[in-house]
Amino acid sequence: MQARERAGSPARWDPRSEDFVRGFGAKLVDRGLLDELALGRAKRAQAQAHERFDLVLTRLGLVNDDELADALADFLDIPRADPESFPESPLLKDQLPAAFLAATRALPISLGSESPVGGSTAPAPVIVATADPFNGEALAAIAFLLGRPVEQRLATPSLIEQAIERLYGPKEAARAAAGAIEAAHPADGPEGDDVRRLKDMASEAPVIRLVQDLITRAVEARASDIHIEPGEDCVRVRFRLDGHLHTVETLPLAARLSLASRIKIMAGLDIAERRLPQDGRIAATVRGRDIDLRVSTMPAMNGESVVLRILDRSSLALDFAALGFAGAQLDLFRRALSEPNGMILVTGPTGSGKTTTLYAALDLLNRNDQKLFTVEDPVEYQIAGINQVQVNPRIGLTFASALRSILRQDPDIVMVGEIRDLETAEIAIRAALTGHLVLSTVHTNSAAATITRLLDMGTDGYLIASTLKGVLAQRLVRRLCRSCAKPAAVPRRALERLFGPLPRSASDDGGNVPGILEPGGCPSCRSTGYSGRTVIYEFLPVTSEVRAAILEETGEAAVARTAAASGMASMLETGLTKVLAGETSIEEVLRVTRAEDAAL
Repeated sequence: MQARERAGSPARWDPRSEDFVRGFGAKLVDRGLLDELALGRAKRAQAQAHERFDLVLTRLGLVNDDELADALADFLDIPRADPESFPESPLLKDQLPAAFLAATRALPISLGSESPVGGSTAPAPVIVATADPFNGEALAAIAFLLGRPVEQRLATPSLIEQAIERLYGPKEAARAAAGAIEAAHPADGPEGDDVRRLKDMASEAPVIRLVQDLITRAVEARASDIHIEPGEDCVRVRFRLDGHLHTVETLPLAARLSLASRIKIMAGLDIAERRLPQDGRIAATVRGRDIDLRVSTMPAMNGESVVLRILDRSSLALDFAALGFAGAQLDLFRRALSEPNGMILVTGPTGSGKTTTLYAALDLLNRNDQKLFTVEDPVEYQIAGINQVQVNPRIGLTFASALRSILRQDPDIVMVGEIRDLETAEIAIRAALTGHLVLSTVHTNSAAATITRLLDMGTDGYLIASTLKGVLAQRLVRRLCRSCAKPAAVPRRALERLFGPLPRSASDDGGNVPGILEPGGCPSCRSTGYSGRTVIYEFLPVTSEVRAAILEETGEAAVARTAAASGMASMLETGLTKVLAGETSIEEVLRVTRAEDAAL
């Protein structure tokens, strides 16, 4: 049995051929998806790589998957498969292995009706949704396995992958690729592997598919990191979702060298070096979106631990309201940013969103009449109109040396990625004293502790008092999932024990505080009860009273009390505001603001 061919069957076309490039390119221009300049760029890239033209378009980020599927369906005369056409349960499950469907990205979605042929009845055709309209071999294999004709429908890769995960369970594509790797290299070990063999392993199709699948799944899940960790008997893959690690895959141990080598090649690292840590960068396009990946490898007992940090430029929100800032504290922070000179610091632990907050501040300050410089390690996002410098300690380009040279470039505003030592702190303060606005970060637990940290570095108190305009301390808390969050009965007295006095209006007739929600659990949030994150914060403006406390070097607690007396709201108080608004849960706020456990 063979797949039915339509008038515009893809069998007529080679997606690498000049005819297809010319015809499909013209179709994209007619639909307004490309202009002539972008089309010329895609043609040149396709000719150089001799890659399929449709894949080149998405890898360059010129069209997204949905636009490409629409254009291909029109050009090839193949009907589209919409989400409503996918079945609620697997079709022909016993005849079509899930791993085969995942590997070919083809999925039966319905059965047609039988039709009479002569004196007999022809078997009903199978309607198959496919992400690759040119993969005739997969359709022919399905027709052969089922003994039925096949009719093709076109769907986006993400739609098919989501459907396979829903119908057959997660991880099928990765399992298929990992199984192929294990079959090809059943006895891979950490010793005796030369560079050529590593390159050959990393260039095999199953390894390429596996790495691409992990990256794609992580981006679609809005993960911030991918962790690949070899153990004694398997390779564990975890995604960091909303700040928490979740195991998403357990791969055979045979995949450890192939995975690490493939990622190193993509990041331009030395695949033969497995004794020392390495850092690199990958620029990728996932579903038509430009993604940057920061790669870090670390030798461990059972192989190299690999972490890929995902930087999605399309999802970067450089807006204070979108990040979760509001109210009087945001007004104070904006007022400090409007100062012509001085130093503003953002503090918090690793992963608390400090750099994103500074980028939002730079975006606000980025005007044609201002010259802005940044010194970062690494440069996470590139912002038009700002001169961004990547530090490189191996050649002597440190924060301090770069900052010293930048001051000779006549900047108005300088952002230093982090103040780590006395030398950097002194140069930053000198810049603030000489008419520049300096933004930077420090690793401390609170706004008041930042001043103590600068003093501990050896910075003079009078210099801090004369240059510092304010300190913003922040944490990220998970947002409650809007689909499954449910009301929580929290007595007013219990909440006041945790957060202090509440407004008198904040209680219902039963003594419970209205508006408080708690996590539920549903498929859209992976049963965690949370989806996305928001910021809680405290901003310490350096008032005359705070300045006097700094000069007296009275300590962190005294500075905090002085700031509170001047009206500074603590991080716990801003967290309470978000709890009362139903944005996050009590447990989340307590998790990031208190070291000890607290329960109602």
